[in-house]
Amino acid sequence: MTESNYDEIMKLLCDRLSDLTNADVLITPETNLISQLSIDSIKLLNLIMEIEDAFDISIPINALTDVQTVRELVDLVHKIKTTSS
Repeated sequence: MTESNYDEIMKLLCDRLSDLTNADVLITPETNLISQLSIDSIKLLNLIMEIEDAFDISIPINALTDVQTVRELVDLVHKIKTTSS
């Protein structure tokens, strides 16, 4: 996967997170999903389903346990996408 694909994942997730949250928070790679964006388990599962559909991947729920920031989520999606290709 190229750098531009990583950037595409980042942009898509930032756009989607912006739609999911009502917070007036600038979403950056370091933005914390829980403390800054108030992403609860329902929103997270909905986001994961959208990501899986958009990138044709499957994200194991247990892989999300260490994900706290936008960058960590993008890294996880990027890793799964490159290993499944």
